[in-house]
Amino acid sequence: MKAGRFDHINDAELLEKYYNDNNHEWIGVLLERYTLLLFGVCMKYLKNEEEAKDAVQQIFLKVLSEVNKYKIDYFKSWLYMVAKNHCLMKLRGNTVRDIKEISKVQIADEETDKQKFIENEKTYIVLEESLEELNDEQKQCVILFYLKKNSYNQISEITGFSIMQVKSYIQNGKRNLKLLLQKKLDNRH
Repeated sequence: MKAGRFDHINDAELLEKYYNDNNHEWIGVLLERYTLLLFGVCMKYLKNEEEAKDAVQQIFLKVLSEVNKYKIDYFKSWLYMVAKNHCLMKLRGNTVRDIKEISKVQIADEETDKQKFIENEKTYIVLEESLEELNDEQKQCVILFYLKKNSYNQISEITGFSIMQVKSYIQNGKRNLKLLLQKKLDNRH
């Protein structure tokens, strides 16, 4: 199938065709339609052309295996979230442990419904906002320790802080991040 032949069919109709006959070619048309968007999202986060190209291929496979697990209303938005989460997980060392450790937030898994998926995306945004509110020292040490997986010694070498300062910034940063996150999440409910 050539995507150009289906330019007159909108995303919702293509999804409906897929849900009716389970033919992955309809999803292929949608993916082809948004390949450039996906590549742009991956470049934004990964900042490396080869990694971004690999990530696009991985996202294609993920979409093909997961699209039937969700009732998707807006394919472009859903695809953007899948791509963003994929890139964030890749940046965080392909584990969800980091985020759970920092914020105790549940990450969407394969069985989670669409609403939970959207909630987690909002939580990521709140987490990113909260991280920005930490003082520079705490933010730098928290990112280096939890997201970049550096040891206290490595962080000390990178920042010039003593080991005691690094431990203190991480401990205080984690506590402050948890408080900021909790406050923001409580205000949203």
